[in-house]
Amino acid sequence: MNTAYVALGANLGDPASTLRAAFGALANLPESRIVRCSSLYRTAPVGITTQPEFINAVAALATTLAPESLLDALFDIETRFGRQRAEKNGPRTLDLDLLLYNDQFIDLPRLTLPHPRLHLRAFVLYPLAEIAPTLIIPGRGSIASWLPAVAHQGITRL
Repeated sequence: MNTAYVALGANLGDPASTLRAAFGALANLPESRIVRCSSLYRTAPVGITTQPEFINAVAALATTLAPESLLDALFDIETRFGRQRAEKNGPRTLDLDLLLYNDQFIDLPRLTLPHPRLHLRAFVLYPLAEIAPTLIIPGRGSIASWLPAVAHQGITRL
């Protein structure tokens, strides 16, 4: 069994309900089960700031799916939830990002692991620290060591 961490985010429609439903969709992935889910967090948008606030969370999965197969399954869930990739960092019905897969480093055109910006985003680090407080980000160090760097980013646990 492999351990994968997935970030969830949404800011269109009813994002809190969407994330709860997305946890259910993740629980139904083949060859996978949810190990832990974080609380929901309200965060300010990054990049395009003239859009609604986001609701974010992180899930830990135990899976036998290979990283690229898991990524395909996450994209399929996004599509089922109405995700359209119109503009980078724009509003979305659901965003699922594969953050970590064991301690693997992967650098492919469509998948980079660890996620290249996970250590810079409060909306990823805080929920990740909630469910895996001693986790080490490969090549970056402990989650706890990165939290002070993102403390100024607006985030509220719901």
